[in-house]
Amino acid sequence: MLSQKFSGRRVAPMALAAACAGVLSFSAAFRADAVAVSGSAALTTDYVWRGTTQTQGDPAVQAGFKIAGDSGFYGSVWGSNVEFAPETHASSEFDFTVGWSGNVAEDWALDVNVLHYAYPSTTTDLNWTELNGTVTWKSNYWASLGVSNEALGYDESGVYGLVGARLPVNDRLRFEATLAHYALKDLNGDRRDDDYTHGSLSAIWAFAKADSGPLIEARLTAHGTDSKAKDFFGDKYAGSRIEAALQASF
Repeated sequence: MLSQKFSGRRVAPMALAAACAGVLSFSAAFRADAVAVSGSAALTTDYVWRGTTQTQGDPAVQAGFKIAGDSGFYGSVWGSNVEFAPETHASSEFDFTVGWSGNVAEDWALDVNVLHYAYPSTTTDLNWTELNGTVTWKSNYWASLGVSNEALGYDESGVYGLVGARLPVNDRLRFEATLAHYALKDLNGDRRDDDYTHGSLSAIWAFAKADSGPLIEARLTAHGTDSKAKDFFGDKYAGSRIEAALQASF
């Protein structure tokens, strides 16, 4: 999930296969009677990740599925089309996640996972891995932290922190807001850190759910980044933008 990428490393073709094998072997460890399968599919006018567009403002088709056990351990795969700088030849992204989630106290929940970002269509090695943790209070307020020593596919460290709030209006309508800061260590090689801050505000409408059908939601989100993000990614990728999405979850 990155906007501009000019890595000179060669592609590691086994990375995607290894990630797939990891998710499959992880899911195989669950007993058949202790597994819950869920998934989602979405259409969005713009794939925005951490404040920056991953499709140069073009629409994206996204889908994923998750296998979770009663113990709280889970594995998931998620994919989307992307459009980075022409030099990368990137057209698709797959995210492979293995983690644990569950309640740790009354009103408190924890999710810790390892997330691998894979870009199989590229001619350069854009793949990278991140350790993530999220603490949620009363299902409506959360704080997340992501740490990687190869942030955005570079050989430098990155620490991503986010706080968010969900504000239900009624059974159908809710608002969500986030504020985040990405501390990036000198990715451009100019001896300056490439930190930036971004935020979002969303309105989400949930349509009536049939007894056996998926949950369908429409989302309208306003994204904004600071000027540092524009300096690093470019005006074409960062700044202010509006995203509309329609998602089905089952």
